[in-house]
Parts: sequence; C-alpha cells; structure tokens
Amino acid sequence: MATYYSNDFRAGLKIMLDGEPYAVEASEFVKPGKGQAFARVKLRRLLTGTRVEKTFKSTDSAEGADVVDMNLTYLYNDGEFWHFMNNETFEQLSADAKAIGDSAKWLLDQAECIVTLWNGQPITVTPPNFVELEIVDTDPGLKGDTAGTGGNRLRCLLAQWLKFRCSSRLAK
Repeated sequence: MATYYSNDFRAGLKIMLDGEPYAVEASEFVKPGKGQAFARVKLRRLLTGTRVEKTFKSTDSAEGADVVDMNLTYLYNDGEFWHFMNNETFEQLSADAKAIGDSAKWLLDQAECIVTLWNGQPITVTPPNFVELEIVDTDPGLKGDTAGTGGNRLRCLLAQWLKFRCSSRLAK
C-alpha cells in the first residue's frame, strides 16, 4: 500500500495506525510561529466507529489501509448473520451483528447498501440514505401532547397504500 505523509491527509483517506484501519474526517495543517509544523487530524476508527484526535509532525507518515467500499444488495437475516450479494459477480457475503450495528432496523429486502471490507471481512454496513416504510398502525394522541383537546382515543385507520419515507441518517 501507499505511504501518506501527514500533510497529505485529506477527509475520506483511509490509513492504518497501530494495526487498525482509520478514516480521516478532518485535517488541519498548523505552522506555529516557533517550532515545527504539525497536522491536527480527526480520525474515525473503522472497527468500532469511535472518533479520535491525533497530532502528527510534518515528517510523520502512515500506511494506506486496504479498505474497500462495495455496493451490495441485502438479501436476508438468518438470526445470526445478515447476508449480502454483489450484483455483478453474484458472490454472497455475510456480516455479523458487530458490523451491522444500528443499521439493522433500516435494512429492507433488496436494499442497496455500502459494505466496507477490510481483509475480505465486512467491518461496517451503511444502509441507503432513504427507506420507504408502510405505516401499519398509529396510536391516538394523548391529552397534553397536543395544543388541542387530544381527541377521543380512537385508533386511526390508514389507507393500505400509504407509505412513509424517512431518512436512515437522522431518524431514531
């Protein structure tokens, strides 16, 4: 892999530190009036998702990480693993709960996901930006939750064709 010096660090670059892959989120090159120039870098650890800030001297370097982002189609969950397929080679890949994380609730059958691979194993799964869900049932509003009277506590019946589109990035 290529070697990158600290003044080459840009957002999106994936590097190896201490034997683990990191993604550079932000980099600021600082030239103080006295002393050696350095780079203040914000990194995201790809295995756990934690964010780290590090300072590198201008002469420091890091090895490029052998990390690949692939567009894969979600197939199914067998209870232990989530299975994905490459649409070009029809090769199937399995990801465990650690790689899926909070993305599990946004994975729908045949959804196009971005799977990050390191050493041939999935380490993170990014669901599509938007998913379309059907609203099956809604609870009545409670008194005090609204500016009005709160309704009469009847259940709301919805049309069968009604769908809801929400962002998988912002919604909880």
